[in-house]
Amino acid sequence: MDALDREILSLLQDDGRMSATNLASQVGLSLSACHRRLKELEQSGAIERYRAVVAPKAVGLTFEAIVFVTIGRTDKDTIVAFEEAVVAIPAVAEAQRLFGDPDYMLRILTRDMSAYQELYDSTLGALPGVQRLTSTMVMKRLGADRAVPIP
Repeated sequence: MDALDREILSLLQDDGRMSATNLASQVGLSLSACHRRLKELEQSGAIERYRAVVAPKAVGLTFEAIVFVTIGRTDKDTIVAFEEAVVAIPAVAEAQRLFGDPDYMLRILTRDMSAYQELYDSTLGALPGVQRLTSTMVMKRLGADRAVPIP
């Protein structure tokens, strides 16, 4: 990856809907050369996908919680079952496996605290291998959807 590829990635992180013509102009490439680089960045996995970022409140999701999960058994079957179950829960906006204790961090979005309690009681506690759940409400998000720093 060279400096032009890094510049393309940086510009696309700021505006994923930028036209290829505008992108080519900003990085000083012909349209065909810019298209080639874009395809290479997509095929290499440097560009994972394109998407719209939706404001949770705009779709009625006004409650956000972070849930820390400690797994009782960390054998491969339990981990795989847990991770597959988590990915299948629509309210889980983000999930990360961590080193140490706790084992996972889940970012949960629901319409309100009552909906969160229902999810917590009926679904999260029943996930495979769960030993302990610890949750906290999010007061305010800072730097949400920040761009990946490109060296």
